[in-house]
Amino acid sequence: MINLGIQSACDEALYQLGLDIEELEQLEEDAGLGNGGLGRLAACFLDSMATLGMAAYGYGIRYEYGIFAQKIKNGEQAEEPDDWLRFGNPWEKARPEYMIPVNFYGRVQDTPQGKKWVDTQGKKWVDTQIVFAMPYDNPIPGYKNNVVNTMRLWSAKSPNNFNLKFFNDGDYIQAVLDRNFAENISRVLYPNDNFFEGKELRLKQEYFMVAATLQDIIRRFKASKFGSKDHVALQLNDTHPSLAIPELMRILVDIEGLTWARAWDICIKTCAYTNHTVLPEALERWPVSMLEHILPRHLQIIYEINHLHLQEVAKKWPGDMDRQGRMSLVEEHGEKRINMANLCIVGSHAVNGVAAIHSEIIKRDIFRDFYEMFPEKFQNKTNGITPRRWLLLCNPALADVIAEKIGEEWGRTS
Repeated sequence: MINLGIQSACDEALYQLGLDIEELEQLEEDAGLGNGGLGRLAACFLDSMATLGMAAYGYGIRYEYGIFAQKIKNGEQAEEPDDWLRFGNPWEKARPEYMIPVNFYGRVQDTPQGKKWVDTQGKKWVDTQIVFAMPYDNPIPGYKNNVVNTMRLWSAKSPNNFNLKFFNDGDYIQAVLDRNFAENISRVLYPNDNFFEGKELRLKQEYFMVAATLQDIIRRFKASKFGSKDHVALQLNDTHPSLAIPELMRILVDIEGLTWARAWDICIKTCAYTNHTVLPEALERWPVSMLEHILPRHLQIIYEINHLHLQEVAKKWPGDMDRQGRMSLVEEHGEKRINMANLCIVGSHAVNGVAAIHSEIIKRDIFRDFYEMFPEKFQNKTNGITPRRWLLLCNPALADVIAEKIGEEWGRTS
């Protein structure tokens, strides 16, 4: 209502009807899709870009159960599922015509045209399990400018909804088991990853989002009469969407038939990475064995990216094996893992922190080796918050005082 400029009119209309708008607002379910720093930044980004008139999409997962509902029982915190969709969501529109298949598991085979994954024709990823991604669109209006962008959220759908044979044989659980396994991907915001199944589910969630999103972006790019590859940008909000880099390479090489060099040039120019943490232990590292099982083709691509990257490191610092070990995408000590932050830096044209001191720590400590190799990539983007939600909405009296002194344009300029 604030962005449409109808807040006062709605307040007055409801007052005339004997209703309190604040009581009505309390009845609306909050979409608990991420209330931490990443979610806040993403929401403010979308609001800001719509207000500035920039064409942009936000992508995420439409979790059936969002961030947990916190209750206190016997003096202790109890986490309960947040069933925010139980009454439906009036602001979203399902778009089944743009449903997209996402592949998992399977194996990789050579194509007749190419025996190596750096060849033009790439390889074929076959015998996969398919989960469909159903898009739900939510409007993101700009502030008093008649611009509406879109936030597209993906919901997992099974290709096999119901097995009638199992049902007729009396095996009622098995009849819906395949559907439940597939749709678990978008079931819960934070699956417990203290055990293997939870880690596997979280990895599938991350790939599910980037695979559906990239297919959607490429579909829209091809459908646009005025599309230009120079006007497509992917901002990776921390390492969670980092699989977008090997997935984009897979699409360009294996499906679109580009050479590795051409695809890599497009990938780097398209992707940019925002780092949100200075804690090394908080950076994502996925076990190679898990990636090999769930996403075998992507692991091959990551290995090739790492091979070419380490060749460049060796040229710049010949014989410095310790540096090569620190800068490798593959961590060899203990269980072999893929360092997703390193992948994001190598596969992006820009890397930023979210505050000046944060960006300096990144360059000085966490990613010092990468800064010495790619100083032009590293920059700072001090994050703010949208003044519409956090001032016009939260403190209208203060907003009025500011408007009296400097006018109302400040609400449209960020």
